[in-house]
Amino acid sequence: MQDKSRMDAEQLLKEKRNLFSHWTRRKILLIGIALIVVMVVAGLLWKGHSQSGAPQYQTAEVQRGDLTVEVSATGTLQPTNEVDVSSELSGIMKTVEADYNDRVKVGQVLARLDTTKLDAQLTQSLAALESSRAKLLEAEATVAEKTSKRAQYLRVREMSKGKVPSQTEMDAADADWARAKADAASAKAAVSQAEATVAANKTDLGKAVIRSPINGIVITRSIEPGQTVAASLSAPTLFTLAEDLTRMELRVDVDEADVGKVRVGQQASFTVDAYPNRSFQATIRQIRYGSSTTDGVVTYKTILTVSNPDMQLRPGMTATADITVRQVANALLVPSAALRFVPSVKQQNKPSRGLVASLLPGPPRQPDKQVETVNAGKEKQQTLWVMNKGQLTPVSVAVGETDGKMTVVTSGDLKPGMQIVTDTAAGETK
Repeated sequence: MQDKSRMDAEQLLKEKRNLFSHWTRRKILLIGIALIVVMVVAGLLWKGHSQSGAPQYQTAEVQRGDLTVEVSATGTLQPTNEVDVSSELSGIMKTVEADYNDRVKVGQVLARLDTTKLDAQLTQSLAALESSRAKLLEAEATVAEKTSKRAQYLRVREMSKGKVPSQTEMDAADADWARAKADAASAKAAVSQAEATVAANKTDLGKAVIRSPINGIVITRSIEPGQTVAASLSAPTLFTLAEDLTRMELRVDVDEADVGKVRVGQQASFTVDAYPNRSFQATIRQIRYGSSTTDGVVTYKTILTVSNPDMQLRPGMTATADITVRQVANALLVPSAALRFVPSVKQQNKPSRGLVASLLPGPPRQPDKQVETVNAGKEKQQTLWVMNKGQLTPVSVAVGETDGKMTVVTSGDLKPGMQIVTDTAAGETK
């Protein structure tokens, strides 16, 4: 009886052990399945995240066309020949006979000074001249008298064989004759001096009339009738005349970084604020060697010839000129922004590690390194990035002239129509 009970207990214990082992294996199986499902879901989520987080790029098309390289400069318009008309005399302005914008000719009267004082001075000098001439006549008469007396003494001395007149009388006659000639010479010099004074007064009287020295147009007038002109220290400017406003010159300041590209004879176009929608043409006539420095910027004065047949351009207008320094025809062109684009290492194409490898920890991440441009030989080499079937691919090229927006590609594996990367799309980081 006891043996039977023992056997039943052992059988029950064995069944419990079998049941526990069955549930343990089932639990392990369920846990394994759950882990696999979690890994699959994580892989799908990682793939979707990697695709949605892929960097996006701004691209532009490689073109073939013409490139014009220009240098910009600002300056002012000035007449080709500008003359300041002044007065050498002081006095009160009696009349002003020319006004702004009047066309004048050589010798035309522009203004007149009051000549009351000058007329009096001329009258006085003329009287002094007449007095000097009278004194000259008196001196000449004295010379004639003394000459005649001396000649008489000489004849008497010859006839008396030296006895009379005495030597003392003869010496006195010679002295009187010499003094008479000296007085005549002095009177003659006084006449010349008086004539010079008269000539100077007449010149001053002529200068009281302000005349135009050139054929031109009156740009400025700085005098009014009744105004006092003071020319004691410096000659005041009364009028400014421009010889010919149909031909003007544009004086611009070219930066020292650009002056090496500028040459005499190059063409330029410029605009002024008065006519913002119109472009005017000019030609470089002179590039001055003297420099000027303003706020630390060194510039060189450059003179351009401007034709102004319709007289729309005026002196003093501020102009912005674009000087054409070089033209390249039928060139391969890329945006200059593409030369400045450098992707980080994480944006460059890398081989896929696979799902399992991507879920496992990898080696420590290295910091991003920028791709550097390479200079080979004498040509300036640059690395551009193109989109090839959705992949970022580097292309090495040699570049030439640029206008700031587009750059000429002289060699490299680029063809018109290729999409070249210029920047990372908004919201992306390099």
